[in-house]
Amino acid sequence: MPDGGRLNRYWDARDTLRDESFRQDALLARESPQPAPELWRNLRAGAESGWDFSSRWLADRQSLALIRTADIAPIDLNSLLYGLETAISDGLDRLGDAAGSARYRLAAGRRRRTVVRHLWNPFTGLFDDFDWTRCARRDAVSAAAVFPLFCGLADAAQAASTAAVCARGLLAPGGLLTTNVVTGQQWDAPNGWAPLQWIAVRGFDLYGHEALARTIARRWTTMVARVFARTGRFLEKYDVVHPGEGGGGEYPPQDGFGWTNGVTAGLLHYLSDGDRTVRAADGPE
Repeated sequence: MPDGGRLNRYWDARDTLRDESFRQDALLARESPQPAPELWRNLRAGAESGWDFSSRWLADRQSLALIRTADIAPIDLNSLLYGLETAISDGLDRLGDAAGSARYRLAAGRRRRTVVRHLWNPFTGLFDDFDWTRCARRDAVSAAAVFPLFCGLADAAQAASTAAVCARGLLAPGGLLTTNVVTGQQWDAPNGWAPLQWIAVRGFDLYGHEALARTIARRWTTMVARVFARTGRFLEKYDVVHPGEGGGGEYPPQDGFGWTNGVTAGLLHYLSDGDRTVRAADGPE
């Protein structure tokens, strides 16, 4: 980063066509201004992110031909790594390895300071992705901004701002939008994804924004139940703006998916007040 701090990015060591999307990647290279190997590495890195694909990775927020995943330090990845460094420190402390615990606690602290310095966006009021090649935040409004709350990285003021912006700009009739941009990619509006609902609900609840957490949980579970009653199916992704089957992306919508089943069951348990003890134990310091 510009001040010498270190963050992580999504990356793939190969710069070749993806095996599962060979034809699509070959055709996309014909219209992309990037050299083909660079394009293919960015596509692979986008797939590595799990957000395949999203306006988060697109230079103009619209065209897959302009994907630049490897140029971006993402808020979700670095929040999760902060959480892992903290968890490893806690585990080593329980094992009596004070030196090892201190080493990972120091790494977590360094990462948190770098994230707050560079990935907190005071103009959007959210944690953001950072284009390290241009030394600029992306000004993205996305559900990735809730990962610092889920991992306990945010402070109270940042959490309150995140809650307000998400309630105003991402909350939809079926739950939390993935982003506020419509691109035709599946990790953008109008889609919502089960893992992001769970991360948002847990994150907001941990910081005391229980009303918003419960609203997201209630809207998501109501939508899933209604779609199941109508179709007999759980879905991979949902349109949370017009609650129903999601779309977009490189392949047809999929039935089933353990994350929809598991998250929906977990949120129903949360709404029944069945995990109060867990929430109290997991709260941020």
